Amino acid sequence: MLKAELDRRALLAAMAGLPLAACAHRMGAGSTGELGVATFNIWHDAGGQWPKRLPLLAAALRGADIIALEEVLEDRDKGLPNQAVTIARELGYAQVHFVAPDPEGAPKRFGNAILTRLPVIEVARRKLEPLSDYRTAIRVRVRTDRGPVDVVATHLAWQPEAAAVRAQQIADLLAWLPTDGTPLVVTGDFNAPLDDPGLAAMGPPRFTPALAPGAVPTTLNPARGHAPRVIDHIFAESAHFAVAAARIIGSEAVDGEYPSDHFGVAARLTRR
Repeated sequence: MLKAELDRRALLAAMAGLPLAACAHRMGAGSTGELGVATFNIWHDAGGQWPKRLPLLAAALRGADIIALEEVLEDRDKGLPNQAVTIARELGYAQVHFVAPDPEGAPKRFGNAILTRLPVIEVARRKLEPLSDYRTAIRVRVRTDRGPVDVVATHLAWQPEAAAVRAQQIADLLAWLPTDGTPLVVTGDFNAPLDDPGLAAMGPPRFTPALAPGAVPTTLNPARGHAPRVIDHIFAESAHFAVAAARIIGSEAVDGEYPSDHFGVAARLTRR
């Protein structure tokens, strides 16, 4: 038990240094052709500290051009507005788009969202096969200075043994996407590391992960009892993007509180 606690503390100390090493890399768009993308599983309202976690999430995400959020909750009975809308308001982003398996108007909805400060051209939503797993994807096409870009947010099956389900979900997602050649970024909580067989379709030659294998030890927060695994990803189409910089965000506690039970991932992508 003592060794496990020491290992956990050592990992958290190492994680605390990672964002500082990358602080020179801004998430947001800079020179022509740059796109700042971030993804964060926000852990809905778990832990009972949502009012404290909200500003920490906003601080971690600030500066990205487009943000994917997973485990977003709105719950009328709890008096909880849509968390993505709340975060967007904190950041000053006018565009918020949400998807959930629950129907519009349901008292409780749980799903994924995309926030952006860029002009939005179109939005599409999908319930992923198999429908029994209640997973969704949302695609937002944004206008950049180099033309339109599609950004997709999703959250896949969580069980370690569910690689075949994740493969089916990814196959359904990719088949649903437009085939008009618009550059594509797919991001979210994939609940699996890069070497998971279920994520094979997200590898080369088509996609490049923003976080290369071994770049960080975990995107799961060990302070919340998680074993270290990198399961949150940003995948950019290799033909259209180079990864200029990537890092984890939200990996440091403030007054003993973390933004989430995950760490976020932020990347600066450059158009080819």
